[in-house]
Amino acid sequence: MDDKVIELSGLTKRYGEFTAVSELDLSIRRGEIFGLLGPNGAGKTTTILMMLGLAEPSGGRATVCGIDATRNPIEVKRRVGYMPDDIGFYEDRTGLDNLMYTAMLNRISEAEARRRALELLDRVGLGAAADKKTGAYSRGMRQRLGLADVLIKQPEIVILDEPTLGIDPEGVRELLALIRELSRDEGLTVLLSSHHLHQVQQICDRVGLFVGGKLIASGDLAALSQLLDGQSAYAVELDVAGWSDRLAEDIRGLERVTAVSLQEPDALDAAHRAEGIVTVRINGSDDIAAELAASVVGSGASLLGLRPLRYGLDEIYHRYFEGGDPIGELH
Repeated sequence: MDDKVIELSGLTKRYGEFTAVSELDLSIRRGEIFGLLGPNGAGKTTTILMMLGLAEPSGGRATVCGIDATRNPIEVKRRVGYMPDDIGFYEDRTGLDNLMYTAMLNRISEAEARRRALELLDRVGLGAAADKKTGAYSRGMRQRLGLADVLIKQPEIVILDEPTLGIDPEGVRELLALIRELSRDEGLTVLLSSHHLHQVQQICDRVGLFVGGKLIASGDLAALSQLLDGQSAYAVELDVAGWSDRLAEDIRGLERVTAVSLQEPDALDAAHRAEGIVTVRINGSDDIAAELAASVVGSGASLLGLRPLRYGLDEIYHRYFEGGDPIGELH
């Protein structure tokens, strides 16, 4: 059974001579949280609008839950909950009233609408504010209400466009935790668009790097790190006393080792230099920490430190964007 609930194939959007989205290929699996990461103006919102059938592609195709979004946008909207970056509510009505109105627009009976609305308000931490007019809600409260609003029709997919915009740091932390909790508990597929690196890194299972209308890479952090680091998925730093050329050759001979490099002496602290301790970086095609430790100890040298290394999303993001060449999708 195919678990891909969103499939974009050659998706393109042009406005005259300007190409907002260029030949986008992307698949998102059921139940995952996918982060579409890129600077403002990269084409993220345009992509979302084409997925919802709110903008017609200039080329290619967007399929959501097996439905062509251009040919049958109404059916897509029944399956998808969408929260734009600035969601609007009737400010002279309460949070409960707004949710019930959305529910009844989706042909949910009044009794069921009230039940779902009260349950969701509690779930997003707004139970005590259910009867408060939304005009008095803070930005963070409005975003929480927005989550409840997209969930009230029980969608299969939730699309959140810059959901943390304008929220204070503690509110961001709480909102991201809530999104992850809802995704896991309800089995929801979540597409989250953002230009905030650390927020995407905290919550997403996979990330797509988007710039200039092009998806230049996508995958989980390990896959992106592997591609960035010349096909070396893993890197380890060792602090060793008694390092020798013989030990270096033994490590280079290990099956999954791809590179061995000594850190420059000037980069080491004075204590390390005085005690003859060297720091060695070793890259490999797989997790090689156990074999490295055994090689060092077996040679008679002293292993004083072992640190697995991995690129953070911020470094991956900036390194890719320096080049800007499309790379493709990793699974």
